[in-house]
Amino acid sequence: MTEPTQVYSVDKLIEQARQLATDYKKMTGKPLPGVSNEIAEHDACKLLDLALSDDRSLGFDALRVKGRGPKRIQIKARTIFNDNYRGQRLGQLKLDKEWDSVVLVLMDENYLPFDIFEATRSDILDNLNDSSNRMKRGAMSVAKFRNIATLVWTKEGGLDASAWTDETS
Repeated sequence: MTEPTQVYSVDKLIEQARQLATDYKKMTGKPLPGVSNEIAEHDACKLLDLALSDDRSLGFDALRVKGRGPKRIQIKARTIFNDNYRGQRLGQLKLDKEWDSVVLVLMDENYLPFDIFEATRSDILDNLNDSSNRMKRGAMSVAKFRNIATLVWTKEGGLDASAWTDETS
């Protein structure tokens, strides 16, 4: 006899992952590997009205299906535990793939988003013109990303619908 299939709510599972990651950090002093990106992708899609891509090998994690702005989006996450961005880095950008922008979801110590920034591909590439190997590999600090990006969502204010003024293909 087969077990009945139980259907889980993705929102509920993400909340449980958020709590597990928070508890793990409190108990061990270390972040739980791999969880912040999954949480950030879910939150970015929900808060920015994006749709997760079925094929991540194409170089983007989500698509903007409504509204203005870049369409093919890489999603990055950083959990900030002490209000200090110093030394924090984005995950490696997929420079050899086709994408239009990068969204950075900044989360607090409870893995809850507090700011979401978005930078276009051209802004990122213009700011990667640095001779360092790190920049050539598509690595960028959170501070630098925040300086070149547009703040598109805040915990206090929600989505800034005016963040993008023209349609980008």
